[in-house]
Amino acid sequence: MQRNHNHTTIVTVEKVIDETPTVRTLVFSDEVMSNVLPGQFAMVWIPGINELPMSVMISDESGKAAFTVRKHGAASTGLFNVKVGEQIGIRGPYGNSFDLKEGKLLLVGGGTGLVPMMRLLTHVKPTDDITVLIGAKSKDEVFFEDLANRLLENNPHKVIVSTDDGSYGEKGFVTDLVEKHVDQIKFDGVYVCGPEIMMYKTVQSAHSRGIFVQASLERMMKCGVGICGSCCVGEDLVCKDGTVFDGQHLSQNKEFGKFHRNKAGILENY
Repeated sequence: MQRNHNHTTIVTVEKVIDETPTVRTLVFSDEVMSNVLPGQFAMVWIPGINELPMSVMISDESGKAAFTVRKHGAASTGLFNVKVGEQIGIRGPYGNSFDLKEGKLLLVGGGTGLVPMMRLLTHVKPTDDITVLIGAKSKDEVFFEDLANRLLENNPHKVIVSTDDGSYGEKGFVTDLVEKHVDQIKFDGVYVCGPEIMMYKTVQSAHSRGIFVQASLERMMKCGVGICGSCCVGEDLVCKDGTVFDGQHLSQNKEFGKFHRNKAGILENY
């Protein structure tokens, strides 16, 4: 019998991987989530705390998926603290997915925005020439660098890390690296996920040069199915119209990169 994706499925956390002092990956068995498309997300229920949207991380093991979470607010900290053998609820997958081009591709990830980028790497063709840019605040917060190299071992590729404080890799913001690369290389596609200001600058850099670019937006979501409106960005509902939007569309959105909404739905400047 086919599963109703709008009903919560209970899964057991089987493995917890510490990626950085503030980031963990929780692995669980679920055939549906193991096969989601790059850019799709799940609503995750932490019993007794809350529900929050999460990109679905890949797993090395067949039939398994994961969530990579940074502890921040009450819900994300609750998920971060879930131990092996404990249960969480999942529903979905929701949202659309990236339109993967062929040729020279640039993937840009900041923080847990790397999760959909890693899944995207499992869909590239062996002939694609891939550049991955990873942005982090410091050396202690760098993760998925080795995984990206391993996923691309059969591709011509580069994986470049930038840290804000220069403690590892290139010093500066990852958007500076984006500007440098799109200036020098005519990419066939640029894909980005991370903090909205980072995505905004990346989309601007690529779109202004006529390069196809897509971003997977992260906004507050309460329902995940287009009812509550909490994830709206201008006229768009991120959960239902996205999470993936292209540069042409985003260039006409008056809120993207400029405003966000707090838990009460009130518009605030970035």
